[in-house]
Amino acid sequence: MADLNQTSQPPAFNAPAVVIGLVGALVGVHLLASFMDPAEVNRLVAYFALSPARYAPSINGDYLPLPGGLLVDLAGFVTHIFIHADWAHLIFNSVWLLAFGTPVARRFGAVRFLLFFFVCGILGGLTHVVLHAGELAFVVGASGAVSGLMGGAARFVFLAGGPLGLMTARDPSLPGAPRAQASIVQALTDRRTLLFVGVWLGLNILFGVTGLSLSGDTVSIAWEAHLGGFAAGLLLFGLFDPMKKSPSGGPGNVGYGEWRGD
Repeated sequence: MADLNQTSQPPAFNAPAVVIGLVGALVGVHLLASFMDPAEVNRLVAYFALSPARYAPSINGDYLPLPGGLLVDLAGFVTHIFIHADWAHLIFNSVWLLAFGTPVARRFGAVRFLLFFFVCGILGGLTHVVLHAGELAFVVGASGAVSGLMGGAARFVFLAGGPLGLMTARDPSLPGAPRAQASIVQALTDRRTLLFVGVWLGLNILFGVTGLSLSGDTVSIAWEAHLGGFAAGLLLFGLFDPMKKSPSGGPGNVGYGEWRGD
C-alpha cells in the first residue's frame, strides 16, 4: 500500500486529457471519413483541406475554382489539421502528438496548449502555401502542428531538470519537472538539442525530397509545412510559456504539478 502523501514522478504514459481529446478528435474525423462514399470524401477534401490554389493564381495566371468562399479559405488553415490521408498517416501523427504534446501540455495547461498547437499548424500551413503558391495539391494532416510541439519541446525537455535531461543529469536528486526554458541561443548551442534538431531536419528533408515514407511507399510529403511548424514552435514557445520570472530575474518554479503514488 503506497503512502498517499508521497509525491512521485508523473506516470510515463499518463497523457493530459487535452492531448487525449485532441487525438480522439483526429481519430473521430478519420473514422467518419472512412464510412463516407468516395465522392463525399473528395468533397470533404475540396472544402476542408489546404490548397495553395485558393490564395494565388496558377502558373498561367488563372484562379482555379475551389468551393467554399472566403470563410472556407480562412478555415482551411485549421481544418486541414483534422484530415488524414490514411490510417498510417493518422497513427504516425498521433504517436508523436502523444509523445511531444504530453510534456508541452503539462507545462502550458489546456488552453495555452491548444492555442500553441493551432498557431503552429496555421504557420506550418502558411509556409507551404507561400512556397507552393497557386498549386492545386491538397495538404492534409496534423504534421505541421505536431512539428510545432517538437520545436517547443526542444526549448525545455533537454534541460537538466527536464523530462529528457534527467536521463543524462549527474545529480539524481534533480526534480522531474523542468523549471526553466532554454533561450533560443541556449537551445541551439546545446548538443542534445542540436542533435535532435539536426536529425529531425535531416529526416524531413530526406523524406520530403525523395517521397519515401517509413512504410517504404512513395508518397507526397508536405515537408515545408513541417519545417514551418517546427520553426514556429521553437521561436514562439516563450510567448505561450506560463513560467514567471522571480524578482531577481531568474526562472520561476513552474513544473508539471504534484503527482501522487499509487
